[in-house]
Formats: sequence, structure tokens, C-alpha cells
Amino acid sequence: MTMRSKWMAAGVALLMGFTGGALQAQQLKNENLLVGMPQGFKLGFKDSKNGMNMQEFVPASETVENWTEMVTVQVFLSRKDLQPAQFLGAMQQQWAGSCKGSAATPVVTGKANGYESASILLRCPLVASTGKPETTMLTAIKGNDSFYVVQRAVRSIPTREQFETMKKYIESVSVCDSRLPTRACPTVK
Repeated sequence: MTMRSKWMAAGVALLMGFTGGALQAQQLKNENLLVGMPQGFKLGFKDSKNGMNMQEFVPASETVENWTEMVTVQVFLSRKDLQPAQFLGAMQQQWAGSCKGSAATPVVTGKANGYESASILLRCPLVASTGKPETTMLTAIKGNDSFYVVQRAVRSIPTREQFETMKKYIESVSVCDSRLPTRACPTVK
């Protein structure tokens, strides 16, 4: 699967309704999550409540109730208190508690365009509600304005190609800020 070269601003912009084709060539303003939409995916769900905006993307022929792959984008507005490694560690504990025999890689910390970040891979051999295995890769980024989490999941044991696609996707996620020259935002076309 190839990634669309188009970037979407997911700070407030993506989560307030800009999607793929809705963006015109423009300069992003303030802090933005940069996340590419996988080719052939569509917006399946979006919600905004309690200071958290969320969108779920699935392949065009699937739904958020019945999917083989899913991308979930969450923006926790004004949550400067959240830490990437601790957040993903808590998710790992929840995952382990809800999936017998689950496995996880250690949380890997780093930087995404200068912002503190962390990533993890979680695997469940059999999700009780679906009767299928599930593998998900997540990244969390602590911005100056908000906290961002992007997850790419497959309801299967991923092939090497699927795993590489997930990895490249998660590695491509970043945050920019038009107010900071060292973290400048790209022009969106």
C-alpha cells in the first residue's frame, strides 16, 4: 500500500472537518499534527468531546464496525500534562488487561520534529469481540499546545509488507508549528 503524498493538518484543522481534497494550497497556522491519509481510505468516524478530537479512517469499502485496517487520530486539546511514554505504557497495560496472551514491544522514545514522542507495537492473538487477531502500532507526540496520538491497526497477524507499511506510516507522523522557525510547517497543496 502506498501513502498519499498529500499531507493533512490534523491539529484543529483535520479534526474540524478538513479532509484530503478539502484542503487548498495554504500555509498551516500555529501547531498542527501532520499525518498522511492512506491511499484508498475514507473517514469512517469522527467525534469531539471532553477536549479530545478523534477521527477513524478505514479502507473505502469497509466500516468502523467491520474493518481489516484502521487509522485512528486523537488530539487531546491543551493537554500539556500528558507524557508520551507514560501514555503508551498505560495503553499497553489496558491492552494486556483486555487481551489474554497479548505482547508488546518496549516503548521507544525519541523526537518528532523536536517534539517529545514515543512509539509502541501491540499484538493480540485473539480479540474476544471479533474473534480475530489484532496488531497496532502507535505513536504519541507531546506538542506545546496539545497532545497527539496516531494509531495504525490491522485485524490480522500482519505480513512483512503490512508491518513495513504500518512502520513507515507511524514514522511519518509529525507535528509542526508556524510560530516556531525550527519547527516550521509545510505548505499544504
